[in-house]
Order: sequence, then structure tokens, then C-alpha cells
Amino acid sequence: MITAATSQPAPALEYDVVVLGSGAGGLAAATVAANEGARVLLLEKESSFGGSTAISGGVVWIPDNPEMARLGMADSRHAARRYLDQVIGNHMRPDLVDAFLENGPAMVRYLHEHSSLRLIPREVAPDYYTHLEGASHGGRSMDPQVFDGRTLGKWFGKLRAPLPSFLVFGGMVGRKEIDHLLGTFKSPSKFVQTVSLVSSFMRDRLTHGRGTRLLAGNALAAQMLKSAIDAGVTLWSDVTVTALVPQDGRVSRIEMQQDGQALTVTAARGIVLAGGGSAANAAAMRPHLATPDHHYSMAPSGNVGDLQTLATQLGARIDDRVVDPANYTPVSVFRDANGRESRFPHLFLDRAKPGLIAVKADGRRFVDEATSYHRFVQGMLDVADGKAVPAWLICDAAFLRRYGMGLVRPGIGSYRQYLESGYLRRGKTVAELAAQIGVPASGLAEEVRRHNEYAKEGVDPDFGKGGNIYDEHQGDLTHKPNPCLGPIAKPPYYAVAVYPGDIGATRGLITDARARVLDGDGAPIPGLYACGNDMNSVMSGTYPGAGITLGPALTFGYMIGRELGAATA
Repeated sequence: MITAATSQPAPALEYDVVVLGSGAGGLAAATVAANEGARVLLLEKESSFGGSTAISGGVVWIPDNPEMARLGMADSRHAARRYLDQVIGNHMRPDLVDAFLENGPAMVRYLHEHSSLRLIPREVAPDYYTHLEGASHGGRSMDPQVFDGRTLGKWFGKLRAPLPSFLVFGGMVGRKEIDHLLGTFKSPSKFVQTVSLVSSFMRDRLTHGRGTRLLAGNALAAQMLKSAIDAGVTLWSDVTVTALVPQDGRVSRIEMQQDGQALTVTAARGIVLAGGGSAANAAAMRPHLATPDHHYSMAPSGNVGDLQTLATQLGARIDDRVVDPANYTPVSVFRDANGRESRFPHLFLDRAKPGLIAVKADGRRFVDEATSYHRFVQGMLDVADGKAVPAWLICDAAFLRRYGMGLVRPGIGSYRQYLESGYLRRGKTVAELAAQIGVPASGLAEEVRRHNEYAKEGVDPDFGKGGNIYDEHQGDLTHKPNPCLGPIAKPPYYAVAVYPGDIGATRGLITDARARVLDGDGAPIPGLYACGNDMNSVMSGTYPGAGITLGPALTFGYMIGRELGAATA
């Protein structure tokens, strides 16, 4: 156990606020409540802090955020509301959406002024349904600023590490860094940048075990962890909560185990559930998934909904009125010689690049490959009889060297382990590749031929790949005439299987617009709050744009912190 204080916990302790979970929402609630004067304890069941936020892309969706104006970008709450009306439809909870839109900009201002968090708008980051009224082409999606992990001191070792697929030479790389690495030998300046980047990574590996230059969700989690420490939040790890107990008409007691010791903590003002939801609980998710036997979650293994279960024992309910039960992404699965499994979420690095197609069991395409990860999986599930589960990503040798595919990274390197494991399939001809993946050779050959014709013209009449601003932004803007369409012509040819997966569940505890957990009659359960994926999806299981999970998580965490920090003990 590591605590922000020097004293060891007594068997029974009292705080104003107790937060369960250390993702973005939990850390925001803890930090804000502490800043507002509350005595705050944060409990994390894992040995490290950061939750699923630390392994995420780290994007935060906040319409009309104050940083947009600094860049000369215009937005409005009305436009965002109109956009969400169309995306969510009759599944919308207006109270939740309006609370999010109203408080999101205030959250950014507050945390920029009173914490270590720094969010930077993406100037070009289209919402996922660009054809709808109110959609934005940029600014709503925000990235955490690059963060120096060394500022965490001893706490850096307690920060959850990012996914290995986000690391190169032990350090984190972003989209710009990937471009530099791919173009290392194209100019002296790029070579110098690459040498500097790699040298820094290697130095960090020797001194800290991994890179300290943090990006994406790892930077977001680190900034919020630093903020909680600076605010005076007491942090405990390796804690198993066994019961939430009402007393004097409100839920105020937490029973738990730590290092084999039974402890009881009371929360005078409120308990915040921020445990990450239930995406990693296969049994709980099974009844709600279209392909439960072929579904792979990217959520941390500890995200099993245990806090949600404790809340339902007090009368809380899980929201089943969602469009989709999870925020989908296609996932490829690698198993090494010892049977160890690695999963890769195909978010944006390969699918939209020119020279790749996705095909189903008949060797034919079925979707715009460059579309958002959520819509891509929806396309897989829309194909009758499961004929797109798995789907196969197809490319040629030139594509694989330039862009990589899944766990197979770009550049010069050996593919041996991926070929031997079956993760990567190869054929000297398209027909030979078809035999390797079990699809009709005639169907795949015809699809490749059609695709190559489309690449010459720059127009995809079948699925419109590269025909909208979202696709273009995900593609390769240096490739003409269409940044998402390129030939598949240089042998050998390669394939990777992808399956439906997710980055988190959407079925959370039903709350009101103040994030108070509600009972079966729709009344607040006194003392109990929820945020992040433990809370019902603000987007009702839809996926309007990049960052629509972390945006509400931070916003409702901020709202909870303001309410409990200002509460009268």
C-alpha cells in the first residue's frame, strides 16, 4: 500500500468523500472534492492507478470547450445538442445530455486552473457522423498534453502502464512520432528527430523501466493522478471492497480487505463508484452481445462490474436501454508459443490507410474500412449469419512495410512469429492467400480487382471509403487522389483476422443528472454517486465522436466533486 500521507490506516477511519476507482472520472471527483476542502480517500483494487483511462487513447470530447476559442474555432451547445439529438434518437436521456453539455466547458476551465490537467483541441477531428446537422469538423475532441512522468516521483511506478502496442523501444509514440519514425531516412531532420526520440526512450528504460514521455490516456491518467496527489487526496491501492453499508439513512460505510486485513471506512458526505464498468466480465456481458463467443474486450481484467453489483444490492438498477451494450472496436488476437494472448484494437492506424480492404467469408467487402471503430463493428454484426465474424483485413507487401497491420509494425523487420502463430497469413498470390484464410479465391480476386480500379479513380462507389472528411483525416493525406484508397498489387499478400470487441461497456448504473445513483422507484440512494463506465452511458450506447466516454467521465466526476466538496459534513 502507498498513501499520500505517512501514517498507516487504522482499522476504522472516516473521510468526507470516498472514491472507488482511479480512472479519469474517479480521479476528477477526488481531486475536485479535495480542492473544495473535503477530506478524500481514493481506493483502487489494482496495484496501480489509472484504470482503463491509462490504456486508452485519452481523447476527451467536450463541445464548445473554452480552448476552441483560443484557436479561433466556433461551436455552440445548441449545435452539439442538435447533433446528439440525431445520433441518439429516442434513446436520449435529455437530463444527462444537457448536464454534460452545460458542465463540460466548466470542467475544462476548472481543471486547467486548479489541476495539472491540460487538454488541447484537435483542430481537425471530425465527429463520426459528419453528414448530420450540428456535427463538428474539429475542436470538440481534445488530447492531453504530453506529460513528463518523472514529475510523479515515486508515484510513477504506481501508474498503470500503457498497452504494449502504444510503445516503441519502451516509449510512447503518437501519430506525429509514427510519421517521423516511418520517414527516418527521408531527410536529415527526420533522422535527427528519430535518433533523439529513440535515445530518450532507451535512456528511460534504463532508469525507469519504460519511457517517461507520456501521451494519450497514459498522459491523462498521469496528469489526474498528479492532481489528486497535489490536492491532498489519500490514495490506497490493492483494496477489495466487500460491502457498501447504509447507516442513518444513507450509504456511508465501506467494508474492505487490504493485505489480508479487514478495514471499515466511513464517508460523511458521499461514496463515488468509478470502477470502470463490467466490460471484462464475460458472463455478465454474454446475454447482451451479438457474438459472445467471438467478442474480445480491451478493458482491464479488473473491470468486472463488482461495484455495480454492490450497488444493485442496495436497490440500484443497471440501464439496459442502450443502443449498443459496449463501445465497439475490431480486435485482432495473437497467441504466442506459450499460449499467452495479446489483443490489438484496430482504432485508426491501419484500416483507413490506402491499400487495405476488409472482407467477409465470401471474400467480399462489407463496409467502409475507414469508418469509426464502433461503426466498423456494427457493420460486422449487420452481416447475416455471422459471415463477417471474423472479418479479414487484406493488404500487400508494400502496405505492410509502410503502415503495418495490427500487431505487425511498419518498417523493416521479421514477420516470423506472426506467421508461425497464424496471426498473420501470407500468400504469394491472391488465390493462395484466399486458401490460407478459407474464402473463395474467385470472390477475393474479384474484390481486389475492383478495389484497385477504384484506387486509380479515387472513388469507392460501393462503400464510399475516403469520401468524407472523417475518412480523409484517418487516411494518408500524402496519397492521391484518395487518402484511403490505394492498390493491392505487390506480392506477397497478407491478412489478419479481426473480431468484434470493445473498449468499455455502456450498461451502467442509472443515475440522475447530478450523477446520484437511483433506486427502482427513480429516487436517489442517499450518499451514492457514480461516474465513468460505472454510470449509465450519457450517449445511451451510441458513439458520436472520439472521446465520448472520457468527456462525460471527467465532467460528471467534476460535478460530483463540486457537490461533495461544498457539502456540509
